[in-house]
Order: sequence, then C-alpha cells, then structure tokens
Amino acid sequence: MEEKTLDVVLDVKVKVTVQLGSSQLQMRQVLELAPGAVVQLNQQASDPVGLYVNDKLIAYGEVVVVDDNFGIKITELVGSTPVS
Repeated sequence: MEEKTLDVVLDVKVKVTVQLGSSQLQMRQVLELAPGAVVQLNQQASDPVGLYVNDKLIAYGEVVVVDDNFGIKITELVGSTPVS
C-alpha cells in the first residue's frame, strides 16, 4: 500500500534552487543598481553552493558547466558524510 501512496507524489514538480551566496544591501544601494553593477556575495568562489528543494537545504555541491549551461555536482547531502 505504501508504494501506491508514494507513486501519487513522484510526479509532483518541486522548485529546485542553487544558492551561490547572499549579501545585505541598504535600500539606497538597491535603488542605485544598474547594468554592470557588481554585488559582492558573502561566499568565497571555492565554497560549495547550496541546493534547495522548495526552500529547504538538501545538499551542497560544486558549480559545473554542462553543454553551455550551469549545473551542480553534488558533493554532500545534508546530514550525511561528504562525497569524495
């Protein structure tokens, strides 16, 4: 019975987001943003990025390029041992 119950939700679409970092700006700074502006994030380029499903952190990974698109290589699932 559990397998049939799970089948009902397996095709439900969820929002998957990769977060590179974040920054806090004053509203004045936000209003001054223009094309070419650079917003510095609070994360080093070598740090892993976060993978979120419906705004819940589930994994960390490295940014990769796949056929001219960005992707993420999972290196650690939240709550588990890092992948080598």
